Amino acid sequence: MSVARVTRAARQSVAGLPRAFWWLWTSTLINRLGAFVATFLALYLTMERGYSASYAGLVAALHGLGGVVSSLGAGVLTDRVGRRPTLLLAQVSTALTVALLGFVEHPVAIAGVAFLVGMASNASRPAVQAMMADIVAPEDRVRAFSLNYWAINLGFAFSSLAAGFIAQHSYLIGFLGEAAMTLVCAVLVFFRIPESRPEPGASGGAGDGGDRPPVRLGTVLRDRRFMGVVGLSFLMAVLFQQASVGLPVSMGRAGFSSADYGAVIAVNGVLIVALQIPLTRWLEHRDPKILLTASALLAGYGFGLTAFAGSLGVYALTICVWTVAEIINSPTQMSLVVRLSPTHGRGRYQGVYTMSWSVAALVAPLSGGAVIDEYGADVLWAGCAVLGTITGAGYWLLMRSLRAEGSAKEPAEATTAPEPARA
Repeated sequence: MSVARVTRAARQSVAGLPRAFWWLWTSTLINRLGAFVATFLALYLTMERGYSASYAGLVAALHGLGGVVSSLGAGVLTDRVGRRPTLLLAQVSTALTVALLGFVEHPVAIAGVAFLVGMASNASRPAVQAMMADIVAPEDRVRAFSLNYWAINLGFAFSSLAAGFIAQHSYLIGFLGEAAMTLVCAVLVFFRIPESRPEPGASGGAGDGGDRPPVRLGTVLRDRRFMGVVGLSFLMAVLFQQASVGLPVSMGRAGFSSADYGAVIAVNGVLIVALQIPLTRWLEHRDPKILLTASALLAGYGFGLTAFAGSLGVYALTICVWTVAEIINSPTQMSLVVRLSPTHGRGRYQGVYTMSWSVAALVAPLSGGAVIDEYGADVLWAGCAVLGTITGAGYWLLMRSLRAEGSAKEPAEATTAPEPARA
């Protein structure tokens, strides 16, 4: 692909999206540029505070548990009080709790505040994704979600490098810096982003209509089609979580250093930043059934190939495989989630979807570590290949079922007709 074609594809990827989307995108980028706690919490607790690895694991689990709890609550708030108030509440709460975490010293206080940080930081996700679905036209949603995912990874790549430098001088600066950046996001949302929640009875989503009963959490949990997507999302998240759970442990047992792991895992962020935008236009015109199935297989076998890695180059190659899966899966699956929920229930639907990733963040460390300890890393990687195959088959059957019911439209159809909305 020539430079001219890449440039043209990039321009097409960013053209035509509403101004409110770009303010929301900017808020996401700023938020990820300031990320510090999630990256260096374990190092802070063990190196700076002198706590054990077991305690650091407990705190990380509590941080994840906070995200599980807030996923549902924030989804309800997003629908009841609005996207903008929920987002503002989440960002201000995140700033306050992150700053507090930098000062508390008692182990019980640290664990409790870490739980609150997990709740606050995860509470913004249903609101952001529901708002994005509100303000972006159906035919542009794959592109919008892809651009947002690119911003997340670009910001995270920068913040990881900056956080490493900051941690050498003062962890407290890192905590206060993240708090400040999060407050900047809140200010931007307050002054630049209007409320986008549709009026009751607005059309644009699956099952919408003025005579429909209100969407409640029970409604979402009884939606078998949507919960099928949530279940498959959970399996994909368990796979991707092995990048930060199984992979470093496996490499460490194989004699590689933490610097070696840092070098190869950086390939993931570099590839996403380099390829997400050029591939965006290609992705939005492809059959989602093929894309989701292929992404599951690539993820499963990408991690499965890790069993054969014996050098940094081969590890980097396996990361390339599952990174392509990540690039394909995220915007495609988010677009599917949008299409399967009613407009007036986007917050709750998005909250349940977000919960699948939060639960995976709890399950993956426990299951991955247990498998490695009991059976060895090769069994874990073989299990990833099996899990990817099962997930791919699940996507294929689910999408075929949706298409048979007329709920999953071809990409060409989605540009001319409203699709079942979901964020």
